[in-house]
Amino acid sequence: MTDLDLVPDLDGVCDPRFAELAARLARNLSSGKDLGASIAVTVDGEPVVDLWGGWADQGRTVPWRRDTITNVWSCTKTITSLAALLLVDRGLLDVDAPVARYWPEFAALGKEGVLVRHVLSHTSGVSGWDRPVTITDILDVPASTARLARQAPWWPPGTASGYHLLNYGHLVGELVRRTDGRSLGRFLAEEIAGPLGADFHIGLPDSEFGRVADVVPPPSRSSDLAGADPNGVAVKTLTGPLGGADESWRPEWRRAEIGAASGHGNARSLARIHSVIACGGTLDGVRLLSPRNIDLIFRQQSDGTDLVLGVPLRFGIGFGLPSPAVPYLPPGRICFWTGWGGSVVVIDTERRATISYVMNRMGAGLLGSDRTTEYVRAAFAALE
Repeated sequence: MTDLDLVPDLDGVCDPRFAELAARLARNLSSGKDLGASIAVTVDGEPVVDLWGGWADQGRTVPWRRDTITNVWSCTKTITSLAALLLVDRGLLDVDAPVARYWPEFAALGKEGVLVRHVLSHTSGVSGWDRPVTITDILDVPASTARLARQAPWWPPGTASGYHLLNYGHLVGELVRRTDGRSLGRFLAEEIAGPLGADFHIGLPDSEFGRVADVVPPPSRSSDLAGADPNGVAVKTLTGPLGGADESWRPEWRRAEIGAASGHGNARSLARIHSVIACGGTLDGVRLLSPRNIDLIFRQQSDGTDLVLGVPLRFGIGFGLPSPAVPYLPPGRICFWTGWGGSVVVIDTERRATISYVMNRMGAGLLGSDRTTEYVRAAFAALE
């Protein structure tokens, strides 16, 4: 491993092959582009990069430590997807079955044909809540989930993707609850994070609040929706509900099991959990998935302009797949997703590798920031 005494802004370990990745992180921390951050890379389930540095607070009084965690926004969705795939592996959930088989109330108003895989691939037609709805409303997960069951789809299910921005975890989490009996957060803790020894939480206990690095919101981009149809899928999804990144500072947000966006962890925990997929379904004797069910991830469900994000996306079951919208990903049997502001997790099943970046200073960009691109490309260059 590289001697990090030569990189004074960083702590952790780094295989010499990844020295350029470490140097890039150190430069961005030194310049202030990154405030505090962690990067992890695993190969064959083993950490070859586990780096962290910078500051956990805007006042630069609290260092980003080994056990610092932060809100990773939509990287939470990959953990939620893994929970559903684990239930598929156990024969409790069928991706080709109607959602209503497990959740009868969901069949209301034309949703009887929505399949489990439509929900997992953002093609269900239910990408948000009918307005009016507030952040406080969605923090009441049982009530806001029941609202989704009573809605009509906003486009014909299965015909296109429309990114399920904040309700993905409500929909998938309800499938977890209906088939297993446990809430999404409890299922994660007992069946995934616990067995793997991964420090990741959906529904953060109060006892862990002291380790959280609050995110620094990105620059406002209120012009993004200028001229958009106020009753179109994109506006309804992106404003239903409308909330800022500082919502994640609230204790109510941290405690809530928002399986689309309130996951708390760091790069190490994301890489550890997703190493299960990279390594064929089993990691350190913990078996979560069969290779056949890992294949489901790469079963393409959509390939076209996403109705919410407005860029060309490819979705498999539970994960994004490489597309022109993510030029930092090379070709291959790769799946991924990003979080608002730049966090990312990438799983490469051919190289049996995972790459993860988690930070508190949020950047601009739709599917990762400039820093995301820089780090992922540097990691893949070292993996070649």
